[in-house]
Amino acid sequence: MSQSDEVEAVPAVPVSQIGLPAALNLLEHGELEVLGRMVDASNATLYCAVTLDGVTAACVHKPIAGERPLWDFPDGTLAAREVAAYRVSAATGWDVVPPTVMREGPWGPGMCQLWVEVDEGCDRIALVRSDDPRLRRMAVFDAVVNNADRKGGHVLHATDDNVYGVDHGICLHTENKLRTVLWGFLGQPVPAETVEALTRLRTELAGDDLPAQLAEHITRREVRALRLRTDRFLTEGVFPEPGGEWRAIPWPAF
Repeated sequence: MSQSDEVEAVPAVPVSQIGLPAALNLLEHGELEVLGRMVDASNATLYCAVTLDGVTAACVHKPIAGERPLWDFPDGTLAAREVAAYRVSAATGWDVVPPTVMREGPWGPGMCQLWVEVDEGCDRIALVRSDDPRLRRMAVFDAVVNNADRKGGHVLHATDDNVYGVDHGICLHTENKLRTVLWGFLGQPVPAETVEALTRLRTELAGDDLPAQLAEHITRREVRALRLRTDRFLTEGVFPEPGGEWRAIPWPAF
């Protein structure tokens, strides 16, 4: 992501600095000030400052009213899918997705996500082609949430040395739509830590709390499909391969 050159940057506040509960509270209840628009985004994506109790942080706000209709996803659901993807990320314990909430903004409800300060010295192409364990986690996460749009530009190496994935608006469909640049691990056995994380996710999906959280943002059929994809990953134990019935890489790739 890149912000408009016309706006002054707001300090990025990493989760490690204020803690996850405080970050989520800031995003959900802070005063939101729109400073600019991300001009290269296909949907309305606003660069904002959010302030609460003397803490100000940069964030991204995507109002539902600014979503462009898609032929294969229900209208007005992309922001909710971003929040649901964050909930799945949090359940794995990997924190692939930055803190994300649904909230009211100047143009109605939409998702709000903590801004990630990118390490500009990172070669993004080299990163997505690497064998970095954090990319393996992201590849597993994408397969589980059925990410239809993992472009290289959606993989961010942050200045805090974490690797985050962003732009999860077209995830969690019931039909197989996985499109990603992270095919470098296909057919390989998943690491033991991946099995542990997916087992933890599957346990939470079998309970009451996580399904109830997800049901606020996606349909019951989509929650059930998420559970089935998690089960399949645990049963097969290998990174998936492209299916052949759909385009395997998003366009543009970067």
